[in-house]
Amino acid sequence: MTLPLVQLYNRPMNIKNSLEKLKDFYNNYDRLPSLGEIADLFSYSSRNSAVYLVKKLIEHELIRKDPQTGKLLTTPLFHNRVKLLGSVAAGFPTAEEEELGGTISLEDYLIEKPTSTFMLEVKGDSMIDAGILPRDMVLVEKGRLEKNGDIVIAEVDGEWTMKYLRSKNGKKYLQAANPNYPDIHPEETLNIAGVVISTCRKYG
Repeated sequence: MTLPLVQLYNRPMNIKNSLEKLKDFYNNYDRLPSLGEIADLFSYSSRNSAVYLVKKLIEHELIRKDPQTGKLLTTPLFHNRVKLLGSVAAGFPTAEEEELGGTISLEDYLIEKPTSTFMLEVKGDSMIDAGILPRDMVLVEKGRLEKNGDIVIAEVDGEWTMKYLRSKNGKKYLQAANPNYPDIHPEETLNIAGVVISTCRKYG
């Protein structure tokens, strides 16, 4: 049974600290550590201490074991999650009340293929009419089949850029979302590194 968020973040400090260290390891290696690596990570003198920690994290549904390989895997609760409170009107105000719809991880919502997705910071204003501003962060999925009209990260004649992918008379070219920038027609090469799937922005 999944624990409420209030319980998740009110666990004893040793569990919370352990979780943060495991998250750091996961972010660096894209996997959870083995029992031996956990013992080294937490400077345990005994492997039994690592086994005990893993047992506790499994009980709290923060991690799980692959039934076939025995490897440690993450669960949705391992990743940061926020409350989903329903919807909000962007037009005329409505009388909708707050309704808890569970929790959602931004990673789960935005990313379909974590191992094929990377993030870039936007520099320049060539995509402002597409709602992409300087200092925004864009999520890019590599390996996705690009199509006409996608926003892509592309290498054109040895230089990298983010633009709309366009096609005319069977020839691909790049188009900015800002009338101050001309279309880019490759003279030699045009390689697509990935398709932009989302934009992230912080306010304040």
